[in-house]
Amino acid sequence: MTSPLPRDPIAQAREQWILHGWTAQADSMAAITAVMRTASIFLQRADAILKPHGLTFARFEVLALLGFSKRGSLPMSQASDLLQVHATSLTNSVDRLESTGLVRRIAHPTDGRTRLLELTANGQKVLAAARDDLNEQLFAQSNLSGNDATQLFEILARFRKASGDFL
Repeated sequence: MTSPLPRDPIAQAREQWILHGWTAQADSMAAITAVMRTASIFLQRADAILKPHGLTFARFEVLALLGFSKRGSLPMSQASDLLQVHATSLTNSVDRLESTGLVRRIAHPTDGRTRLLELTANGQKVLAAARDDLNEQLFAQSNLSGNDATQLFEILARFRKASGDFL
């Protein structure tokens, strides 16, 4: 990570927006840019924490989704929908997870056209260790108070719902 900047560049950009006559859009520009930068910071931290487990955050999400499923398996299409990623992106993650023995593709018991993703025993172990590390090193050290985290989640959920992300 680089050294902290002496001044917030997003606040500076907001000031420039105002100076250039885009006052009505300045706060939204700053908020959206701050969300994108914050997402980047959290993703970098998550990936650094997960690297010793041989995972990226995208692959961790696949393992976590399977870990939360009732049977430890899901159809690829359902996993893609729940993770809100394109099937091609999921396939890439699953290929990597399968090559390291953390998941496997199995035949669906009643639908010959469908493949299920299944968490392996080793996948369960890696998931548990990675989840513990994320909880300790990222989520518990997010620099967000409980109240701030709740408010931020609620604000972003309202935005996502209004944007058609969920009903």
